[in-house]
Amino acid sequence: MTSKSKLAVIGAGMVAHRLVEAMVERGADDAWDIEVFGDETRPPYDRVALTSFFSDRAPEDLLLGDGSLWKRPGVRLYRGSVVSGIDREAKQLHARSTTFDYDKLVIATGSYATVPPVDGSDLPGCFVYRTVDDVAELRQWVLDREVALGRPVRGAVVGGGLLGLEAAGALTALGAETTVVEFAEWLMPLQVDRAGGGALRRIIEQLGVSVRTSTATARLKAGRDGKIARMQFADGEKIPADVVVFATGVRPRDELARSSGLAIAERGGVVADEGCLTDDESIFAIGEVAHIAGRVWGLVGPGYTMAEVVADRLLGGDATFDGADLSTKLKLLGVDVASFGDAFAATSGSLEVVYADPTAGVYKKLVMSDDAQTLLGGMLVGDASAYTNLRPMVGRTLGSDPTGWLLPEGMEPPSGSALPDDATICSCNNVSAGQIRCAVTEQGCTDLAGVKACTKAGTSCGSCASLVKKLVDVELSGAGIEVSNALCEHFAFTRAQLFDIVRVSEISTFSDLIAQHGTGHGCDICRPVAASILSTLRHGHVLEGENATLQDTNDHVMANMQKDGTYSVVPRIAGGEVTPEGLIVIGQVAADFGLYTKITGGQRIDMFGARIEQLPAIWKRLVDAGFESGHAYGKSLRTVKSCVGQSWCRYGVQDSTTLAIDLELRYRGLRSPHKLKLGVSGCARECAEARSKDVGIIATDHGWNMYVGGNGGFTPRHAQLFAEDLSTDDLVRAIDRFLMYYVRTADRLQRTAPWLESVEGGIDAVRAVVLDDSLGIGGDLDAAMAAHVDTYEDEWAATLADDDRLQRFASFVNAPDTADPDLAYVQERGQRRPADEAEREVLIAGASIPVRPTEVTA
Repeated sequence: MTSKSKLAVIGAGMVAHRLVEAMVERGADDAWDIEVFGDETRPPYDRVALTSFFSDRAPEDLLLGDGSLWKRPGVRLYRGSVVSGIDREAKQLHARSTTFDYDKLVIATGSYATVPPVDGSDLPGCFVYRTVDDVAELRQWVLDREVALGRPVRGAVVGGGLLGLEAAGALTALGAETTVVEFAEWLMPLQVDRAGGGALRRIIEQLGVSVRTSTATARLKAGRDGKIARMQFADGEKIPADVVVFATGVRPRDELARSSGLAIAERGGVVADEGCLTDDESIFAIGEVAHIAGRVWGLVGPGYTMAEVVADRLLGGDATFDGADLSTKLKLLGVDVASFGDAFAATSGSLEVVYADPTAGVYKKLVMSDDAQTLLGGMLVGDASAYTNLRPMVGRTLGSDPTGWLLPEGMEPPSGSALPDDATICSCNNVSAGQIRCAVTEQGCTDLAGVKACTKAGTSCGSCASLVKKLVDVELSGAGIEVSNALCEHFAFTRAQLFDIVRVSEISTFSDLIAQHGTGHGCDICRPVAASILSTLRHGHVLEGENATLQDTNDHVMANMQKDGTYSVVPRIAGGEVTPEGLIVIGQVAADFGLYTKITGGQRIDMFGARIEQLPAIWKRLVDAGFESGHAYGKSLRTVKSCVGQSWCRYGVQDSTTLAIDLELRYRGLRSPHKLKLGVSGCARECAEARSKDVGIIATDHGWNMYVGGNGGFTPRHAQLFAEDLSTDDLVRAIDRFLMYYVRTADRLQRTAPWLESVEGGIDAVRAVVLDDSLGIGGDLDAAMAAHVDTYEDEWAATLADDDRLQRFASFVNAPDTADPDLAYVQERGQRRPADEAEREVLIAGASIPVRPTEVTA
């Protein structure tokens, strides 16, 4: 066997992670042993998304990629491992009190946050904004100081660039009174011009953040407790400050390369050529530490490109780094800001086309060639919706009046077919339009998910996803592949279209629906969909008349079927609140019917092992005790999880339990394209895990923050911030509209997270519909929810009062009260569970043997 070469990577950030991914994707781990040394204790994480940590995300939520990458044979990650030196002659590095050999070495140490020489910058309460640990310490400091001071914390951010405004957004989200201090004449001077900076300042100040430009910080002073208390400027003016964040820039972490004798650029950075190779033929430099083509590249996109170049070179290729797209699109303090191409009109003879609306908080500028034909660059403040389509057009003819791209009623952007193959669509992963087209036409990808997996387009910041989807659809159509959204062979409509057909018609049965708008007799796809739509719009019982024949197995008997053919029973426990008397009833019912009991993740009690003929008797006991159906069997609201909130918890700032109960009782029984889960947390500590729910609510000092699109399952998603500091009435109205809009427009079995991605314009478009009534349907959505609330009835209580419906609950038609003789159970931990095949064989043979820890029984 040929021995493998050794690759050492110093640094475990985003770019190092991409390098290892690229090596593994190319099968290089068969030829290379890869060792990665990171000085942080965590695996590589998304540093770009650090600010989301303040929206109650855990550090683990920021981890990059699949953790199995670091478990592959030949790939090792050493966390918390500081490399102390490089011996270039011996090809060794020193870390973890030992020596590691290498054949090739990649320096990917990134950069560090700079702190200006301000007297007092080392006082307790002064922070930088660079790592997860930085932001975790910052968050804890603000929370603790607010408690200690008994008032909102007063925060100051030194630096009004990208990081500074992100830090200001983080402080504001924590409830701090925030001031941004910028030495330049306007905010974000490297991304936007004076006019753009002015527009940005006006918007940010309207959000309650103070802004000081052309201001130098002279010193910081401590209070009596030795902690930061005041900030003094060069002109002598002072402001109070309980926390200070320095966000004045970064510098390459090149000290290790410098000490080993590698060439260092005058202003920092390891000098490397177009192949990312340093002046040592065994050492590469990538990411923010690399100085290539006369500069350091401070964005993740160029770093990823460098990683791909090095991976190619290590496998014998000759790829080169020829520069990268430095375009940026960010949402800072909720304000869209984008900059691309020659945004400052440095090209000789260039023309600037500007649109500004100070009252709307919008500033847009396109930089054109001297003949006003070719797009050279641009900047967008307040409304960056055109960015996705404009950025790939840089260096190309727009083909129309450029003002049409800027005015609110502007022209439609070009379709996917108008973009040339070499137009960069995803700048983060350097994916062109041609690569996306090839993924469809040559590699067999037939949907957005497949193209993402194949090309990585849209998998980083996600801003290009809508354009990628357009390209995919255009290519599929061009290849003669029908892009069909039909529900099934019996209906040539989407679920949303079918919903509207029923909504505007008098149709109340599946027979009428398929006779008028479909073909055939229906199938197991369209029949349950129609049942759900009819239940939502006509408010009929799921077992009423023809509807009963349309239901899935679980809805057909209003219980979840288990592996042995028995069913589970789940009474509603709204908000997770239950009385001792209620618990006793559940326990007695479970004991009397021999049911296995388990607490669910939704804060209620699941009882397993009920035979079909037992369901009415079980529910009669539960309904008489005041319980109702928990709808665990339906595509409907499941639970609204909550913490105890302000009522009991010393950290709670709102009554989360009462709100959760009110919401669960409001939305109970609401039929939807997929199951729905909500969560309410009484403070930022987020004990109810609201951000993993379809709708999550987190209490603030001023009301409620609303999050949407959190899902578990095969593809877990964290919910995204939808609205802030809502009153209870405004919150309920927003949830009403969000849920009804989802119910109306989502596809079959589409959860809220992929639905938000599929809506044209994404979450911003949905936000406009819900909060601003952009489609003029707010009144209809409100009325639809009101009708649901007014017509709700407990399905099990109604069934118990109807003898005809009760007849379906029988094991055998000719012996309705006879138990299924094939059921067999094993006692385990004091309860029974279904016997497995081996245990059933013992039972069938007539023997009785001890089984974990007692016996098999019929």
